[in-house]
Order: sequence, then C-alpha cells, then structure tokens
Amino acid sequence: MGFNLGLWYSKYASRLAGKEDITEDEAKEVHRSLKIAAGIFSHLKEGHIPKLITPAEKGRDLESRVIDAYVIQCQAEAQEVTIARAIELKHNPGLIAALAYETANFYQRVDHTLSSLDPVYIAKWRSYTQLKMCFYMAYAFCYHGQTLLASDKCGEAIRSLQESEKFYGKAEALCKEYGQTKGPGTTAKPSGHLFFRKLGAQLKNTLEKCQRENGFIYFQKVPPEAPELELKANYGLVQPVPFEFPAMSPQWTPEVLAGFDLTKRPKDDSAKPKKEEEVKPMKEPDIKPQKDSGCQIS
Repeated sequence: MGFNLGLWYSKYASRLAGKEDITEDEAKEVHRSLKIAAGIFSHLKEGHIPKLITPAEKGRDLESRVIDAYVIQCQAEAQEVTIARAIELKHNPGLIAALAYETANFYQRVDHTLSSLDPVYIAKWRSYTQLKMCFYMAYAFCYHGQTLLASDKCGEAIRSLQESEKFYGKAEALCKEYGQTKGPGTTAKPSGHLFFRKLGAQLKNTLEKCQRENGFIYFQKVPPEAPELELKANYGLVQPVPFEFPAMSPQWTPEVLAGFDLTKRPKDDSAKPKKEEEVKPMKEPDIKPQKDSGCQIS
C-alpha cells in the first residue's frame, strides 16, 4: 500500500508537469508531490522493507537499489521545478548553474544505482537518466559561462559555453536513443518540450555574444580545457518530506495482530499427496432368481 501511495504522488506530479501551460499553483503542487513521494519511498526503505518475511526480489520495485533510485529521482525532478522557477524569475546565473549541476549529479547517481541491475528491466530508465544528466550539465555550463562573462573572464566563458554545447548535443542524441529503447513505462518526449528547446536557442545566442565581445573588447585566449564545476547551491535544494503512517487504531490489540502473524500459522499439509486407500474387492452375493420377481429374460 505504501509503495503504491508513493507511486501515485510521483505519477500525479508527472501528469501535472506534462501540461504545456502549467500554472504557478500547479508547479507548486508538482514540487510538493515529488517531495512527498521521496519521503514515502525513503520511509519504506528504512522502516518497513527490512521487516518483510520474504525478501524483495532482485531488480523489482521493493529491492533497495530500485527504492534508492526512486528517492533520488523524485528529488531530482522536484529540483527541476526549482530551476524552471529560478530561470523564470531571472535569478542570479550562479545560483541557476549550481542548481543545474546538483540536479545533473542527482541523475548521475540514479544511473549509477541502476547500473548493476538487469538491463531487461532498466535499460529505458537508464537511458532517460543519462539524457537528463547531460541536459542539466548543459544548463550548468551555460549559466556558469554567463557568470564568467559578468566577471570579465570572456575566454573562460566561451570555453564553458562550448562545453555546454557539447553536452546539449549529447542530450539530443540520447533523446533519440531513449525513444527507440524498448522497456516498460510511457515514453516521454523531452526534446520536444519547450524547456529543452529554449536552452538550445539561449546557448547559441550567449556563445555568439561572448565571441563577439571577445573579438572587440577582451581579446582573451580560450582555454583548451573546460572549467571545473565546483558549484554548490545554498538555496533551492530538495529534501524528502518526512513521512509516517497514521497511528494504529486501538482495535488492533496484540491478540488481533497475532492472528495475522504468518510466521505462526500452522503448517499446511494440504500440499502433501495423501496416501490412497486400498480398495478391497467386493464379493458379489449369490442370489438365486425367484419366479415372482417380475423380471423376465427372453
């Protein structure tokens, strides 16, 4: 029940986020639902799944690696809402770059967590997390480039934007790969989303601006290596909402609970084949026909 509840919150958030013109209230609801889902999955992993009589099957929903992936991905997707809001309100590029970098790391952690599972079940999921990781690395380098330009480091800004361009190209290629990968679940179309398309145009315009200004004003050499991203967001990081099941009803007395304890149930002997009873031959009675019996044989 708890797992299905967490899954419902994550699917509800996905349904709202999939709308083309999402309102501010709906965005807040997406953010809240994903944090609740992360809290539920985390609570199940720590407090209930270890108590299962039958251990969870490897690679299935209740297995520890899969539950970890659910928790981290819910955090990452909630943080995507934060990034979209920060961009819309034109917050400091340094903050947006740091949030994007943290989100890319979340998706990288999900991919790493899933890497040891059977590809039959998680190939499509991993493809999705890889494209999201590349996409948010592109965002991080793009906004980091804007921060460098504002600090008059135009050469480094150009190199950062070139790295962003590289990750954006990888994300586009992974979008096509994701669409062709077979696996369970609905296939999203991130490359057609407005948020994805906006980055491509913004990246191109910012890089062209930096190259123009470097040719007219700065005359700085473009470094051969991309800048190291040592970004840490101080605001906007998502944490799971703590979750606990409602208090138990007083009607659940120890005696009632004992009746549901599967470890104390009687052994089921019905599965054992029963020994067939030996059928004794029956001796036919020696009855002589009588004339007045009413039966005639002609």
